[in-house]
Amino acid sequence: MSLPTGLMKELIGRELEAAVLRERLRDPAVRLLTLTGRAGVGKSALAAEVVRETAGEFARVEVADVAADAARSGAGFTLPVLPEGPGRVLLVLDGCDHEARPVAAAAAGALAADARVVVLATALEPLGVYGEQLLPLGPLPLPAPGSREAADPEELREVASVALFVRRARDADPSFALTLENAEAVAELCTLLGGLPLALELAAGRLRLYPPHLLAARLRGRTTTLSGGPANAPARHRSLAALAEWSCRGLDPRARALLRRLSVYEPGFGLAAAGPEAEAGVEVLLDRGLVVVVGEERGELRLAVPEPLRSHGRAELAESGGEGAALFAHAERYRQLVAAALPGLAGTRQARHLRESAAEAPNVLAALRRLCAQGDGEAAAAMVLGCRVPWLAQGRLREGLEWCDEVAEPAGPPLPEALRARIADMSGVFALALGDPQEAVRRHRRALALGKTVGDRRQNALASAHLGAALLRAGDAPGARAVLVTAVSALEAMGVSGGAASAAASLAEVLRADGDRRKALELLERSEEAFRRIRDGRGLAGTLRISAALALEGDEPDRADAALREALRLYEAIGERTELPGLLEEFALLLLRTAPAQRPRTVRLLAAADTLRGRTGAEVADEWRSEAERARTELSGRLDWTDFAVAWAEGVRMSAATSVAEALSAPGPSRRPAVSAAAEAQSLTPRQVQVALLVAEGLTNRHIAARLDISEWTVVNHVRQVMRRLGCSSRVQVAGAVGRWA
Repeated sequence: MSLPTGLMKELIGRELEAAVLRERLRDPAVRLLTLTGRAGVGKSALAAEVVRETAGEFARVEVADVAADAARSGAGFTLPVLPEGPGRVLLVLDGCDHEARPVAAAAAGALAADARVVVLATALEPLGVYGEQLLPLGPLPLPAPGSREAADPEELREVASVALFVRRARDADPSFALTLENAEAVAELCTLLGGLPLALELAAGRLRLYPPHLLAARLRGRTTTLSGGPANAPARHRSLAALAEWSCRGLDPRARALLRRLSVYEPGFGLAAAGPEAEAGVEVLLDRGLVVVVGEERGELRLAVPEPLRSHGRAELAESGGEGAALFAHAERYRQLVAAALPGLAGTRQARHLRESAAEAPNVLAALRRLCAQGDGEAAAAMVLGCRVPWLAQGRLREGLEWCDEVAEPAGPPLPEALRARIADMSGVFALALGDPQEAVRRHRRALALGKTVGDRRQNALASAHLGAALLRAGDAPGARAVLVTAVSALEAMGVSGGAASAAASLAEVLRADGDRRKALELLERSEEAFRRIRDGRGLAGTLRISAALALEGDEPDRADAALREALRLYEAIGERTELPGLLEEFALLLLRTAPAQRPRTVRLLAAADTLRGRTGAEVADEWRSEAERARTELSGRLDWTDFAVAWAEGVRMSAATSVAEALSAPGPSRRPAVSAAAEAQSLTPRQVQVALLVAEGLTNRHIAARLDISEWTVVNHVRQVMRRLGCSSRVQVAGAVGRWA
């Protein structure tokens, strides 16, 4: 047999894998190389393209479609007769799966023993032959969830899965183009199909009938409806239903039952979802690519049943009548998980619980929907209450408010008054986080009215504390003070440490606004001590932010800087997203005040804060928006416009974790006497002053040389002289010295 010729589709997004495969085939030490991966991932296409490119380097190339031969004869395939004489021979064994696997493995082992022969096999899993080398092939990269690229056509085109989808869509419809209008739907389609090349190609072909947003809606939860592969392709490549069935072929009944049960889980579930008794079954599924690893959270693997296997498993469950029981078990598991985590959300295990809650968020939401569909209103309401802190930390503000409203009025029996009061109070917290203090006040007052009929003193005191915070944001400082004084006293008397500390911090804000600095400091110290004692990192970070504002008013930038840095570290530890944008802005404004030389960094932080807040849907008060706008205007005036635009673009692309690292890497406020600043500047030549200013902006020697049109070596000498004359040992210290000149 010889290598088939004819039209071949261009490989997209496989440049690295193709390069690795070419080098492996050229390596004399490689005897047997198996290209492994899920069905539909493109193993055969990659092998065919690379073999076509390297065929001239072999004396002969033989290709065997092992799967097709096994299907025709039922006994395997016929080994080719190898030519006599020198020269390497490349033998490609395509589709070494299921019934064909034992014969293919034996043949591969025998052929690889011949020093002239290189065997390249494609298979769902390793052949298990001694000396076998593996090259795993995974799906194409996906758009990052919640990222800017998911809605920006220019950036989206650079994602391999999208590039393949767009290319095949144009093959089907030459008028198709990726635009602002359809970018989000295309990103959703690629994510929904898990970056599986065959699935992307089949979906692209359906654009003749449906626009991207309608196609995405049709495929949610039932990707196996996709079909329409080429008539000359193997049956398993003509539809995702056939592909899924092929992938499960020969699977042990217990493993298949486990796969069906896991198919009700949203991607990203923990190993515990399968149960300890099913660990061996999970390993079998992992080996076959029927379950994949999608991440890790504190040492525990996060797993997923990929499409189309997930849709296939759900369909099998429905046909067998087992879907209802599996969905009930899933909902019950996550109801218990949320309830078990609740006590630890304000204690030593807060960071762990919040990280786990973020990882399990899709499954928690799915469980909530199922509880509502089952008509279990009380269980759904209790679960929503358990999600208050996780949703606030994750920035799920609009979603949280909508869930509060949905469970407050269930389709079945009405909720007990006590539960309705707590839900109303929680909804007010989300309304305030979204930037609507008036609506928050209305909801908290309703919660208090409901709570009074029940007589729950603890809940009423907590609702009063929340009402006080909302009144302060709404501009009613006297009303906030009256409510908060009572709430702090009541919560302290009942021993509700976290609630009392939070209310005390809110009261300190009122006193600060009234100019009573001494009492505000006393309350903040009590609040900080309480949060540290109970290990509530989120509450402590909020208190530290108020302390920082108070320190700045007292002209104590060092103290403010230390408080904000600790708050940043606490927010990063718990994955906080709702409050992080405000904290980044506060830190950026402090940096602008204490280290003007850090202007590019300040721009990046302001841009990151603006982008991150946009993902939560929160609004900011007009006075704070004005302050941020003034800072942006000042920065755009002091920086070259290009530098400002570049820094802003860099900040927009920062993740939450990167933005925190960017802030924490900034130099702290200078502790050297300000009176020496003028003398420092005068000790330098005009050119050295220029170099020092550019060092402070964060430019490298090469960039400084280009900016000043001098050699890089001259810049190096200038930097050395600047550091010597200013008594600095690092570029960071130079930036601090320059900051004192402004």
